[in-house]
Amino acid sequence: MNSIEPIQSLIKDELLAFEDKFRDAVKSRVSLLDRIMQYIIRRKGKQIRPMFVFLSARLFGAVDESTYRAAALVELLHTATLVHDDVVDEAYERRGFFSINALWKNKIAVLVGDYLLSKGLLLSLNNNDFEVLKILSTAVEKMSEGELLQIEKSRSLNLSEEIYFEIIRNKTASLLASACGAGAWTTTRDSRISEQMRKFGEKAGLAFQIKDDLFDYGSEAIGKPTGNDIKEKKLTLPLIYTLNNTTVARKKELIYIIKNKNKDRPMVQYVIDEVTKSGGIEYASQKMFELRDEAITILNEFENNEIRNGLEQLVRFTTDRKY
Repeated sequence: MNSIEPIQSLIKDELLAFEDKFRDAVKSRVSLLDRIMQYIIRRKGKQIRPMFVFLSARLFGAVDESTYRAAALVELLHTATLVHDDVVDEAYERRGFFSINALWKNKIAVLVGDYLLSKGLLLSLNNNDFEVLKILSTAVEKMSEGELLQIEKSRSLNLSEEIYFEIIRNKTASLLASACGAGAWTTTRDSRISEQMRKFGEKAGLAFQIKDDLFDYGSEAIGKPTGNDIKEKKLTLPLIYTLNNTTVARKKELIYIIKNKNKDRPMVQYVIDEVTKSGGIEYASQKMFELRDEAITILNEFENNEIRNGLEQLVRFTTDRKY
């Protein structure tokens, strides 16, 4: 599935109301901060995570104010981590727009990330959404651990598949998992159902991240491979598979290139070609589809209706998307 519009139409009213509520949630009396918040709102992406919150809630009942607050908290935390990530990665562009640190420098970007985090915490605390805050705070802890584990392991470039999955489970999947768990909690107040939906979101999140890893190797829709992960010395699943399933000499050669020639375009292209030849792309794609199917299996334990179908389509969108 390559279009998100049919899924969005299922929760059209919720998404429209969410726009206003999110805008209110980030308002500030400090004019510089308010200007930056408006910039963030204007360049928001597909809002996949709030969609997972609303669909996970609607699967079990009618959305209420606590669901909107859960969706706002997820989006606030997600945006805060992106702002901080751009500082850590020294990235000056995101989704074709200048990053906050590119426009306002690192000091302001770090403070903006902190502001977004505090806004999210207060939104929950002021409304006694303690369970939702607990679910989402766990995700923030895991995201920080995942980021630091990746930095630690990328120095040696000796990453096992097990460590890779630990990194992406923490870094990416934990927030999507918490979005689903929190959404379900707001309409069920049932920790067992919330935990099942959290597991569903984790599987979907792992598949989502592997799809992002595969984008680095290009496709017919994207055009030329980007090789950005290689340039940043990030070990992703296609590359890990290749390094663990090649000769000792070839492994040494590839690691040397990633460590020392990662800015040399022909050398990066050579690594991409080796990953493709070794079956790394196929292997990662197979893992991604396995995780997608595991997520759908969990979902199929619940009542079959248009919302459940919408959630399944959203999971399929994350693995079939072309961008």
